Amino acid sequence: MVEEIIEKAIQDVYPDDFAWCFGCGRLNKDGHHLRTGWQGDKTVTIFKPESKYMGIPGFIYGGLIASLMDCHGTGSASLALHRKNGNEIGDGSVPPRFVTASLNVGFLKPTPQNVPLRAIGTVEEIHPKRWKVHTELFADDLLCARGVVELVVMPKTFIQEKG
Repeated sequence: MVEEIIEKAIQDVYPDDFAWCFGCGRLNKDGHHLRTGWQGDKTVTIFKPESKYMGIPGFIYGGLIASLMDCHGTGSASLALHRKNGNEIGDGSVPPRFVTASLNVGFLKPTPQNVPLRAIGTVEEIHPKRWKVHTELFADDLLCARGVVELVVMPKTFIQEKG
């Protein structure tokens, strides 16, 4: 299998103040550095977990899968609203940020270690400030989990005053 890469990811253009998330923050030196981009009309995040994310020998810990789906959801909603607003990654505009309102993950099969995980999302707007992302998680071609994340545009109260 040819290794997939995300050339343009929404997380690459988040302002520095919002680039610290453990899952997808490019500035968090200890984080996963998840990156989400477009693949046609779907969104995609690819991640190859290290062995330290083992649940039992040979399989990935479920909490990592939930984390991946969470950050894939926030990135997907950001991509979709950014595009709806007439923008694309790298055009100089600041993308919107989202926070998770709810996360539901269904584990279908044990997720094997040592293969890239691919989250594929379908984005649904349910209100101008509330979005839903339906995600399927694959290890190679094996569908291992499905998730639904409901997200809201990050409230201004999340922005800390500098001083």
